[in-house]
This record gives sequence, structure tokens and C-alpha cells, in this order.
Amino acid sequence: MTAAIWQLSDSELLADAAAVSHKIQLLEARRIALVAEIDARVSREKLGFPGPAGWLTSTTLLSPSKANKIVALARGMKNFPDIADAVNTGVMTIDHAALILTFAETPPKNLPQAGQDIARKAMITAATGPQARTGRIREAITKLEDNFGGNKPPPEDTDRNEFFASKTLNGRLVLKGDFDAITGEKLLTALSPLTEPRPAADGTEDDRSPARRRADAFGHILDQNLASSNRPIEGGERPHLNLHITLRDLTDLRDSADADDITDDENTRTADESDDDNHPSTDRGAYRDLFGDGTTVGWLPWMGPLSRNTSRQLACDCVLTAIVMDEHGSPINLARTARTVTAKQRKALTARDHGCAFPGCGKPASWTEAHHIWHWADGGPTDMNNLVLLCGFHHRLIHHSDWEVFIGTDGHPWFIPPATVDPYRQPRQSHARAGPHIA
Repeated sequence: MTAAIWQLSDSELLADAAAVSHKIQLLEARRIALVAEIDARVSREKLGFPGPAGWLTSTTLLSPSKANKIVALARGMKNFPDIADAVNTGVMTIDHAALILTFAETPPKNLPQAGQDIARKAMITAATGPQARTGRIREAITKLEDNFGGNKPPPEDTDRNEFFASKTLNGRLVLKGDFDAITGEKLLTALSPLTEPRPAADGTEDDRSPARRRADAFGHILDQNLASSNRPIEGGERPHLNLHITLRDLTDLRDSADADDITDDENTRTADESDDDNHPSTDRGAYRDLFGDGTTVGWLPWMGPLSRNTSRQLACDCVLTAIVMDEHGSPINLARTARTVTAKQRKALTARDHGCAFPGCGKPASWTEAHHIWHWADGGPTDMNNLVLLCGFHHRLIHHSDWEVFIGTDGHPWFIPPATVDPYRQPRQSHARAGPHIA
């Protein structure tokens, strides 16, 4: 029987921790090998996703970025067995493997094949064992890029440009970029006049840090772009902010803000006519609905939940398109339409489905298409109870497989998998609705 951790001696504690760490590395290698086989063998129809990354995210605790990294390693190491051997024997971490694999797949333009093989072997040696240091590998890659990277010096090479935008678990957005000199000059030039310290009207000194001033300036540039009439069209209209709120929360906000600042559309008028004084905002069943929809006042299509105070600020300061939901989080009072989904219906679908509704997908709403559940050609109407947002892959999957979708009594999409995926064909909630619901 395995002894409890507190019963281990110091030597046993250290040995056990080292052994477990080695086992974890071997299990990670095993998972990569399994994913490689899944990628080669299991059909996309059976996965329910374009590749193993989406399936991993939907069936395990892995984040999308981690799942994508595993799939990239699984695919890449097929072509570089020396990297795979180091990972499979547990002498190199998958993080170092990913770094070396990136170099191996995109080597400097003018580095000959023999040089690539020698460099890769040297990097694997440097990444082997407890003495491995990421800095040494990065230094070697930088030297090779500088010497064999092409005719353009690094500051002028636009092929190196990268821009990452990652949403954090606490609902913020982290940006990371690597730009050529010209693009960098454009950005700094645009930021410069907006980043100067600006004393208040009473002469109080601007106490914002330089980083905070740059962040505020970047937000101002985005405001200017979204206000421009020359910005590109997406989803049939120019991008702008939409705030999704429940009927009850809209009423609360209108009590606190100037009602004239909220767009007077059909949904807003319905909210005025349907106000229910018998259900004040304090009686919301917060614990019961902790993981359900509508527990926060606002919701943004890209960033998600929004606090009451910020929602109130938007209601006061912006011309706002109000998409109003009922207690189930389903948009209300949308009339029947013709075959094409209207701009208002598109906003309402985004408010209900948040993005691709297929379980485990959730691609952004701007990347989705409106699918007729009962096909238009067969007499199906373009109504909310006959529409669902699906990304291109899942739109095709629904049309060409045994997956089924219907709108439940809660006004939200439900999906029935084929028997090859689930022999019992148990209905699954849409991606935005998945999760625990406390009784």
C-alpha cells in the first residue's frame, strides 16, 4: 500500500516527486502519440470537429491553446523522429520540443539542409536533461536567423511579423506583437500624440504610468476606427459594439440611466411594455443560476460577461443596440422574415448563441453562418426558432452527417449526436449553454 505523503522521509519525498515528474513527461509523450494516431485515423465526422484540437478541448480539461500545441507537436514530430525520440524517452520536455520543432519546420531561408540537421541535433542535446536551458536554445536560433535569415535584416523582414491577442481567464485581453520597423514606426507615430501626460482642468498632474497612457491611447485609436465610415464590412454590416442584456436587467439600467441614450428599437419598446414589478432585480435566484445565462447584466460577443457598472456606462454613453433576452437568455419579439437573415436577427442570434452553437466549438459569431434547421427549400421559415449559428465546418457537418439540431423548450439549440458518436443519442446543449446548473 502506498504511504501517505506526510509519512515519506525527506529522501523518499524527493525521489517520489522526481519519479512522478518523469512519469508525467512520459504520459505527455503518450498523449501526443495518441493524438497523432487520432489525427491520421479518426474521421472528422466522428470527431465532430475539423481536427483533434477541437475534440480535445471539448472532451478534456485542456484549453484551446494547449490542445492546439499538442496537435502541432503530434503532426510535426512525424517528420522529425530525433525530436520525437527525445520526447518519447522522457529526456526532453514538450516545451523544448515545441521550440526546436518550430525552428525545424521554418528554418532560416539560406541555411542549407546539412546545417539544419547539425543545428537541430545540437539543440536537442542542449535541451536534454535537467541542465537544459531555454535561453541557450533561443540564443542559437537567433544567431542562425541573423546569419542565414535572408537578404533583409531582421528589422525590415515583414515575414517575422506576429500579433497575438489572447483572452485571459479573468476576462481581460493580453496583446503581444513582433513587428518590422516600418509597422512599428506607424504604431508609435499613431500613439505618440495620444500618450503625452495630460493634466486635469484644475491643473492636477496626470498620474498615469507610461504603460497606462499607451493603453488608453490604443483604445482611443480603436474608437476612431470604429467611428469611421471607411471600415470594412463583416457579417453584412460595419463592426460596432453590441451589448446583450436580459429584459429585467434592461429595465434596471433604464431606471439608472437616461433612456434616450438606448436605441429605441422594437426590442427596447417591448421591454418597456413588458416590465414586471412583481420580480425585482434582487430576486434573481443568483445561486440557482450561478452557471446559467443572464447572471451578469451585460455580455459582449468577443469578450463575454460585463459588469453592471460598465453596462450602465455603455447604456449612458453610447448609442446602443439593445438585444433583449427572456429569462432563458433567448431573444424576444422578432417577427417572421424572408429567406435572408436580417441584421437585427443576426444580432439576436449572436446574443442567444454567442458564436458557433455546436457543443464544444464556440467559434466567434462573426465567423459563423445562420443555418435553417428546417431547410428554407422545404418550407422552413427564417424565424429565430428555426435558426442556429454554426461555423463553416459544423454547418457542413449538420448538412452531411447524422448530427441533428433542434430548438428546445428553453428557446436554445440542442444537438443530437449520431449513434457512431453516442449509441444513446442523448441531446447535448449548445456551446454557450453547456456547464453545470445548480438546482
